[in-house]
Amino acid sequence: MRLKTWIVAALGLGSLVVLIAVSMLALSRKAQDIYAQLDQLNNHHRRVEENLRRLRSDVNLSGIFVRDYLLDVARERAPEYREQIAEFRRTNMATLVELEMLTARDDQIDSLQTELNEYWETFDPLFDWTPTEKILRSAAFLRREVVPRREAALAIAREIEELNNANLAAQRDEVARRHTAFRDDLHRLLWQTVLLGLGVAMVVVLRLRVLERRSDAAEHQMRELSQQLVNTQEEERKNLSRELHDDVAQVLTGLRMELGRIERTSPGTASAVALCKALVDDMFRTVRNLALGLRPSMLDDFGLQAALEWHVRDFMTRYAINVELKMVGDFDRLPDRHRTCVYRIVQEAMTNCVRHADAKNIQVGVTTTEGQLRVSVSDDGVGLDPACRRTGLGLLGIDERVKELQGTVTISPEAERGTTLAVRLPLPAPIMETPLARAAG
Repeated sequence: MRLKTWIVAALGLGSLVVLIAVSMLALSRKAQDIYAQLDQLNNHHRRVEENLRRLRSDVNLSGIFVRDYLLDVARERAPEYREQIAEFRRTNMATLVELEMLTARDDQIDSLQTELNEYWETFDPLFDWTPTEKILRSAAFLRREVVPRREAALAIAREIEELNNANLAAQRDEVARRHTAFRDDLHRLLWQTVLLGLGVAMVVVLRLRVLERRSDAAEHQMRELSQQLVNTQEEERKNLSRELHDDVAQVLTGLRMELGRIERTSPGTASAVALCKALVDDMFRTVRNLALGLRPSMLDDFGLQAALEWHVRDFMTRYAINVELKMVGDFDRLPDRHRTCVYRIVQEAMTNCVRHADAKNIQVGVTTTEGQLRVSVSDDGVGLDPACRRTGLGLLGIDERVKELQGTVTISPEAERGTTLAVRLPLPAPIMETPLARAAG
C-alpha cells in the first residue's frame, strides 16, 4: 500500500507542532521557576536588609535617647525614659526574632542576641541615678559601657549583612546557571525544530518530486494519446473523404448516366427519370459537401493556399459573413502536418466566429517569416468568455494540434470588441533553408 503525501506531511507537521508545544510548555515552566526563584531571592534579601536596617536604627536611636536622658537633670521624667527604652528593646527583640527566621546562621543570631541583651541591660541602672550621678558618671558610662556594646552589636549586624550579601551572590549565581541551562534548552529546541522541519520538508519535497515525475509522465502519455487520436481522426477523415469522392461520387455519376440512357430509350418515363436525376444531383452535392467538410482534396492536391481560399469562398456563401484572407510566404513546401494544422485552426476559428461571436467581419492572416509560420484570425464579434477558453472542445483541439508541432496559441480581446486568435508554429529546418538556397541560386 502506497503512503499518501498528505499523510506524510500531516504526520511530520503534527510531530513538529507537538514537539514545539511540549517544549515550549516545559521551557515556560522553567522560566516561571527561574523568575519565581529570583523574585523570592530578592524579597528575602530585601526583608533581611530591612530588618538589619531597623535593628541598627533602633540601636542608634536608643543611644541618642540615652544621651538625651543623661543630659536631662529632671528626675521626674525617669519613668518616661525607662518606658521608651523598654519599647526600643521590645521592638529590637521582635526584629531579631524575624531576622532569625530569615537567616540560617543561628550562631551569629545568638551572638547578636547576647550582645543586644547586654546592651539593653546596661541601661537599667541609669534610671535610678540622681542628677549629680548623671553629671559625674554619664561620660565615663557611655564611653566604657554603652559604646563598646553598641559597636559589638552593630559589628555582628554587619557580619549578618555581609553573609546575606554573600548568600544573595551565591543564589544569583545559581539563578544564572539555571538561566544558562534554560538558554541551552531553548537553543536545543530550536535546532530540534529546525532539523525536524528540514526532515519534513525533505520528505515532502522528495514525495512531491516523485509525484511531479509521475504527473509529467502521465501528462506526456495523455498528450501522446490525444495527439494520436487527433492524427487518427485526421487520417480517418482523409480516408472517408477519399472514399466518398472516389467511390460514392463515381457510383452516383454512373447512376445518373444510366438514368439518362433510360430517359432516351423510354420516352414515357421522362418525368420519373427527371425526378430521379434531381434526387441523384442533390445526393451528389451532399456527398461532395461531406467529402469537402471532412477534408478537402485540394489541400493534398493543390496546397494550403488553394484550400483556404476555397474554404473562405464557401464560408461566405453559406453564412453571408465578410471574410478577408491574406497569405504571405511560400506555402508549397509545407509538410502535411503543418498544412493540416493551419487549415483546421482557420476552420475551427471561423466556425467559432459564427457560433459564439456573432461576428460580421473576419480577417484571416497566414504568413511565413523568420523561420515561423504565423496564423491569426480576428473578428468583430462579442468577444470570448474566459471560461470557454478552458472548456471549449474546439479550442482544446487547436491547443493539442499546436502543441504537437511545438507551437504556441494566444487568444486576446480587441480594443473595442472582438477577439484575435494568434498561432505561431516553428518551421522545419529544410523549409527555413529553402529561401536561402533559392537566393544563392
